[in-house]
Amino acid sequence: MGTYRKGDKMKLQQLLSVVRKAADEFQMIQEKDRIAVGVSGGKDSLALLAALRHMQRFYPQKYTLEAVTVDLGFPNVDFSKIQEYCGELQVPFTRVNTEIAKIIFEERGEKNPCSLCAKMRKGALNQTAKELGCNKIAYAHHKDDAVETMLLSLIFEGRFHTFSPVTYWDRTELTLIRPFIFMEEADVIGFCNKYQLPVAKSPCPADGQTKREYAKDLLKELNRDHPGTKERMFAAILNGNLKGWDSRIPRNSKIQKSLEPE
Repeated sequence: MGTYRKGDKMKLQQLLSVVRKAADEFQMIQEKDRIAVGVSGGKDSLALLAALRHMQRFYPQKYTLEAVTVDLGFPNVDFSKIQEYCGELQVPFTRVNTEIAKIIFEERGEKNPCSLCAKMRKGALNQTAKELGCNKIAYAHHKDDAVETMLLSLIFEGRFHTFSPVTYWDRTELTLIRPFIFMEEADVIGFCNKYQLPVAKSPCPADGQTKREYAKDLLKELNRDHPGTKERMFAAILNGNLKGWDSRIPRNSKIQKSLEPE
């Protein structure tokens, strides 16, 4: 399953341990779930697909996976390596062709394209997940993303908010899960480098010039000047009674133990 060698055991185990912690504490996966993993070709989504595939071997609740790549329509983008990687992991791969890039950059000339692009990608992914018979979608947002989103919310919206580890959408009857919620971005990068995952550079002309990039740089600066800032901010999210986060059941709790299979 995949291209992992005997000497790679510890790094893979570390990744799986963090993913299982999130899955257990937020009850992300139930028996017979069919999970679509949005695979963009970036480091986070490729690492998440690998983690969920390998976790299938031992996770008590049995589930199946579908890898879905939404092609935004940028020219000269090669998806063959992603498809090959999915083949190595033995995960079915679906490519969804769209004209999202054309609509946003040519037809509409959006100056701030990220919000509309995300909405259109989400729609394409949701529709494909439903067609594939999936009841859940897995996004690869990690701990750093959660803290950066919280910073953006504080700075630009004036509220303490970030995305939830688990979200149910009534309209589509799909549940979104984020199994990397306890994962450090640095560890994702290390995992991808160690196993030489086929990470592709984003073809988006707005890449690296967004408000999120500003939040990422700000968080790095704060953490450099005041070591431990990111961890304290994440602790504030965990303890802040935010919607979706308040359902957490810590692993060592009596409730969590009662949910474990006999």
